[in-house]
Amino acid sequence: MAQVLRITVVGEDVLHRPCRDVVEFGTPELERLIDDMFVTMKVAEGAGLAANQVDVDLRLFVYDCLDETGARHVGHVCNPVLAETGARRLVEEREGCLSVPGPSIPVARPDHAVVHGQDMHGNPITVEGRGYFARCLQHETDHVNGHLYLDRLPAKVRRRALLEMAEKRDAVFARRAERAAAL
Repeated sequence: MAQVLRITVVGEDVLHRPCRDVVEFGTPELERLIDDMFVTMKVAEGAGLAANQVDVDLRLFVYDCLDETGARHVGHVCNPVLAETGARRLVEEREGCLSVPGPSIPVARPDHAVVHGQDMHGNPITVEGRGYFARCLQHETDHVNGHLYLDRLPAKVRRRALLEMAEKRDAVFARRAERAAAL
């Protein structure tokens, strides 16, 4: 049975360095980790979750996210690499992060993303997204490369986001605990 894992928060070392590649595929441990990440993401009301956000040093993320047309995308990617799409249109939208509980800050990102990687069995996969789903794919790939959305912000805005997180984190953690207890 899947379990809810603790979500790491900004400042923890595992969030601020590139993760190790997934090299063992098709294992019960990898399958269990992916299941646990989906449950954890659901409890935290997220659209994506990277392994380092649950204190696991692996290049892996899961997603359950809508695109610009309202279509739902659910899956996982091991060893994601963001492809150069030539997308020139940047869209500035509010972005939050489960590891930065509370604030949601406008971040400019391309409106189209393509990620290459592998599934849990080591098979090659390509995931393409537009709109909010493109943002999710970019955000989660940033995570496994050791970057948070805060790193894309000017210093003054980053400081404001961290202050907002300090004010809201206890309420966010309490809401997550209630949702986990309801499972």
